Parts: sequence; structure tokens; C-alpha cells
Amino acid sequence: MDSKIRKIVLAYSGGLDTSVILKWLILKYNAEVIAYIANVGQQEDFEAIKRKALDTGASKVYVKDLKEEFIKEYIFPIIKADAVYESKYLLGTAAARPLIAKHQIEIAKEENADAVAHGATGKGNDQVRFELTYKALAPELKIIAPWREWEFKGREDLIKFAKQNNIPVPITKKKPYSSDSNIFHISYESGILEDIWAEPLEDMFIMTKSPENAPDKPIYITIDFEKGEPVGINGKILPPVELIQKLNKIAGENGIGRVDMVENRLIGIKNRGVYETPGGTLLFVAHKELESITIDRETMHFKELISLRYSELVYYGQWFTPLKKALDAFIERTQKYVTGTVRLKLYKGNVICVGRKSPYSLYNPDLATFEKEEIYNQKDAEGFINLFGLQIKYGHKE
Repeated sequence: MDSKIRKIVLAYSGGLDTSVILKWLILKYNAEVIAYIANVGQQEDFEAIKRKALDTGASKVYVKDLKEEFIKEYIFPIIKADAVYESKYLLGTAAARPLIAKHQIEIAKEENADAVAHGATGKGNDQVRFELTYKALAPELKIIAPWREWEFKGREDLIKFAKQNNIPVPITKKKPYSSDSNIFHISYESGILEDIWAEPLEDMFIMTKSPENAPDKPIYITIDFEKGEPVGINGKILPPVELIQKLNKIAGENGIGRVDMVENRLIGIKNRGVYETPGGTLLFVAHKELESITIDRETMHFKELISLRYSELVYYGQWFTPLKKALDAFIERTQKYVTGTVRLKLYKGNVICVGRKSPYSLYNPDLATFEKEEIYNQKDAEGFINLFGLQIKYGHKE
């Protein structure tokens, strides 16, 4: 036991794990434990969670509404970067962790705490995302990761401890998978999903209808952007939280946003993740389409390389790093002219771009046309091809 630890700030959700952790920290360290609850848009009764934390022994409880900051400062930069991990995962959980940890550190500093604690297991990515943020923002604080330290082996041990310490254990049927949600997405993993041949059960999904049950007629929507950030739907300007909520509803009703993938975790394990990101799927498609007419070829192709590295930084928990900051500066510069409107056709799980326009469009119909025009001289192409092909013509023949 570290005798120097007198006050701990715990990232607390009110579930079995963090409730047990709260009491375990008090007993093990004989310390004051402050519970911190981050509202990133999960559908929870935060007052009830606060009461449970106090009843379990927390000296104080912070509840922070982070939804707007999450969308504007974390999700929008990822969209501007076109960052998608392993071509499928839109980084909904990965983006939330550094935000949650950042505010945990702010509370720890305000409270003069000695340590911070989290409930992430020793097998996943979240432990890295939390702890790299702690190290970046407050390297002097002690980090406590109970799942890597305590004597408990599994859920039954936690339930037994909870009952011994009068911690309420919800009497609900255990879901055959684990899930994590926020305003942007829901992730599902473990349990029955560990069988990578088995199709997910339809009743698992919350944010989206199945494509089979989506409307039989397509709908059209427009999304407006200013400098790479989404600002409106169908011509109406909306604040970030309302915009995401509305897009989630529209996309979810049309069966859009489901992903089933086997991904490479940072620690080296392949893991199956099933995700629902309805509104986010629309934003990624629309943003990329708008870039296609507002960013020049060389910048766009280089940005595609940046997008891959950016997605890894976010997935690996390296949000508060010099490289991430430098890439943000590059990406922000590329978004200077990404202003305009994209029209999408939504139909039974499909997102199809059917129109894009921008006051800064680089698309010139007079150049693109195959009809008669006066700008482009096709005879010039012969010299270009001759020069472009010199190394092929006179190089080694394989």
C-alpha cells in the first residue's frame, strides 16, 4: 500500500466494476475517493449514479456534461482528418477516452488529489487511452488500475465483494456481450460476439434499424459544411449536439451505420468489434465528397496518408502528443476551402452521394467536358505522355 495516497479521483460509471473499485480503493488505500461521472451522451440517470457513488462511500461526486466539447473538439477533428481505423472503425469510443481523462485530471488538480483511477481492464485499449492522457497532462499523479492489481478474477468475485459491502447489484439479465455508448456511437464486443462466424443478434442494436426493416423508399438530405465542420442539415443551421442527434435519427431509421469487424488492438490481440455510428457515417461520406471538389490532387493524396496515421494516433490513445498536434495543424490548413453542401441519398443501409457544391469548387465543367471547348488543347497531351513515359520506354525491361 502506498502511504502517500490520501485522495483519489475515480472515473466512475455506476456499473458493477467501478462501484466495486470505489469501495476497494477506500479499503486498500484508506483514502478519500472522489467519483467523477462524464456525460458524453450515454442514456443514463446521472442523479441515480451520483447517489449510488455517495452511498458506496465517495466523499464527493462530479458530474460533467461533455457532449458539446466531445462533438466539437474531438469528433469534428476526426471527421476533418477523414480518420477511420482499419478502414471501418469511426473511432467513437477511442475519441471519448482522452476527453474523459482530461477532465478527470482537471478535477484531480482542483482537488489536490494524489492519484487517478480507472476501471479499464488490462487486456483492452482503454487502459492505454486513459493512462497516456494522464501522463501527458499530469505525469506527477499516481495511476491506479485496479484490474491489473486486485485479487478478483471475474464477475462472480465482484458480485460477492459488492454484496459483502452493501453495494447494490442490479438484478438484471446479464447481456451476452459488453457495450459502451455515447452520443456518437455504440460499441459491442466480447461474449457471444467472440464467435466471429456468428451473426450479431438483431435485438442487440439500439441506434439503427436493420436494412431489411428500413423504409422501402429512399430519402434525400443535404449536409452543410464550413471549413470542414458540419453546420447544418437541409439548409438549417444547427448546434453540434443537435446536429449529431438529428443525423443519428435520420440515418438510424434508414438502417445506416452498422459495422462488424475484426480489428487489431494496440496490445496485439485481434478483437471483434460491432459498432453503430449512424450520423457519423453520413458525416464521413459527405465530408469526403466535399473535399473531392475543394482540395487539389497533391494535397488530397498526401492527406490520405495523414488520415491513416491520424486514425492510429486516436486509436492508440495518443491524442495529447506533439505529432497529433502537428497533424492537426496540417489538417486544419487543408480545410480552408472545404465549405459547401453535399446531397445524400439514403436507402436501406446505403449512403450514396448524388450531389456536391461549393463556392470554392475546383471542378470546372468547361475543362471536364468531352464536348467542344476552348481551354484544353488535346494535342498537348502527346508531349506530356512522351516525357512522363521516358523512364518506362528506356528503362530496364523485366
